[in-house]
Amino acid sequence: MSEANQYTADNIRVLKGLEGVRMRPAMYVQGGTGTDGYHQLLTEIIDNAIDEALAGYAETVEVTLMPDGSASVKDDGRGIPVEVMESEGRPAVEVIFTELHAGGKFDSDAYKVSGGLHGVGSSVVNALSTFLEAEVVKDGKLWKIRFDQGEVTFPTQVVGDAPKGSRGSRVTFQPDPSIFKDAASGFDYDRIRKRLRELAFLTGGVRIVLIDERGSEPRREEFLEKGGVAAYADALAGDGQKLYEAPLHLASTTRVALEDDAGEEEIEVEVGLMHTSGYGQTIVTYANMITNRDGGTHLTGFKSAYTRVLNAYAKKNNLIKKGDPAPTGEDFLEGIFGVISVKLGDPQFESQAKVKLLNPEAQSAVNSVVYEKFAEVLEENPKVGKTIVEKAAQAAKAREAARKARDLVRRANPLENDELPGKLADCSSGDPANSEIYIVEGDSAGGSAKQGRERRFQAILPLRGKILNVEKAQIGKILKNAEIRAMIAAIGAGLEGTGDDQHFNLDEVRYHRIIIMTDADVDGSHIRTLLLTFFYRYMRPLIDAGYLFIAQPPLYGIREGRKKDLLYIYDDAALKEYHKNHRGKNYEVQRFKGLGEMNPEQLWETTMNPETRVLRRVTIEDVLNASETFEMLMGNEVPPRRAFIENNADQAYLDI
Repeated sequence: MSEANQYTADNIRVLKGLEGVRMRPAMYVQGGTGTDGYHQLLTEIIDNAIDEALAGYAETVEVTLMPDGSASVKDDGRGIPVEVMESEGRPAVEVIFTELHAGGKFDSDAYKVSGGLHGVGSSVVNALSTFLEAEVVKDGKLWKIRFDQGEVTFPTQVVGDAPKGSRGSRVTFQPDPSIFKDAASGFDYDRIRKRLRELAFLTGGVRIVLIDERGSEPRREEFLEKGGVAAYADALAGDGQKLYEAPLHLASTTRVALEDDAGEEEIEVEVGLMHTSGYGQTIVTYANMITNRDGGTHLTGFKSAYTRVLNAYAKKNNLIKKGDPAPTGEDFLEGIFGVISVKLGDPQFESQAKVKLLNPEAQSAVNSVVYEKFAEVLEENPKVGKTIVEKAAQAAKAREAARKARDLVRRANPLENDELPGKLADCSSGDPANSEIYIVEGDSAGGSAKQGRERRFQAILPLRGKILNVEKAQIGKILKNAEIRAMIAAIGAGLEGTGDDQHFNLDEVRYHRIIIMTDADVDGSHIRTLLLTFFYRYMRPLIDAGYLFIAQPPLYGIREGRKKDLLYIYDDAALKEYHKNHRGKNYEVQRFKGLGEMNPEQLWETTMNPETRVLRRVTIEDVLNASETFEMLMGNEVPPRRAFIENNADQAYLDI
């Protein structure tokens, strides 16, 4: 063997301290070295401060974004321990920021409940930062330690007297730009604001402050939500027509038995509910304030107890008329906005992304608390109970009336459906992962798309006119709409929220890229919004899975001199830049108002060719903001929509 091909002990390398984190950051940070990972560093430090508040020792958490790209998180809790650890021979604060599995989260006497990465977060943030400083107030003295790229450069020591009355810790750090190369724009204020607002609801009484010192004038916002998850549910409902005045708050701490006779655990359960006259359902779930996008055992426990209580209440009070269909669990959930939050000692999740809670004891705890507390609320507020049941009874009637229409949403071969052959031009591929469908506005654009597409993996479904606004319609009416039925049957996975016998099954989706392609004008924007509303309310898993996209057709075509080929421009800013750089040159600008104005070759080249097209994936980073926006733009209440239009009219571009 040549010397280059030899594999010996000399090839083995032992990474010391935090070297491994800097070498393979994606192994330790959710989001890797992109924007998500960049923000995850700040989230970890914030979570540590929030944990101190959850333990009952801190009342205020303050987050500051600095002009140099650094951020600091301050709390008025007990302060990070600075004493020397006998086992390590170093101050505890140094160990916490340099050893991967060190922290108070492993000691139930220090923290009964915590989020974060369980002892990994602080050291990972330190390893991936240009610098990190920790300042701690202990016994009237101010202690400080500094690290540069994870290494101690200023050992733990007293640097002076602490201001009178001060307490707690402040951690300041700057993500290393050599690691987070794609995050040069720094921390996103709106993204951080959303998370802090969410935490204010979930902590119920903790004062959270956000300060941004990066602009010409500093910004400062405070979040204090004493109403907790009940106020959160009320905020989710937004300006929709609410069925009662005050949100319902179901909360208690209960002890439940663990599996395999492993003793008992104390679990804190909080549920906030608000019912509206709407037709969808929005329930957000958290375990130790970590968002669980796919729910889990706590959601299962809630639905079981919630349905049992309402069924018993309706029967006891004779609220379902003889001969009327009995409401199902989905009927009782129509129009609901809910928040479920559990706090437990050792949460178990389906994956590193923590999208689904698995602890069976959480299901038992939520089931027990909701059954007891919800029954009490309905007995004390009979009008609320009657209103909820009457709404569910109406939903049951609508569900029965729509039974025939709902048969169309069950997955079948769309080409066997009499309604689809004239609309859907399917692709030949049978592999959903390699298939995509363009939902196109109008027959004209649909014709160009059908001619210009790659038939092997691209399907085309043209829609005629504007689909129904599902935010204002019952499911029966929704399922009678021809365009909506065509989309449901083509996608092939059913709907959410239409009854216990019909659910959305992500495994049955026929295309893993569902692409909305509408004209670049006012009507096209309206149709796109209607479609997004439909997918958000009734096919939400598509969005969560990353299957929904918006095509970005060009706004302009520029022909330079006698050149045959067009140069395509996708937004007004790019056109302005082109004008600036081509003053006095010979060129003609063509405005594409509709996709139908392009011939098949142009449509393929600009909007459908995977190698050259621009697609925008539809994501939902903030459920609260998304729900409020759809309700405001598409709901029944006119005043909030009018106010939005008036406040943003100067930003509108009307191409009439």
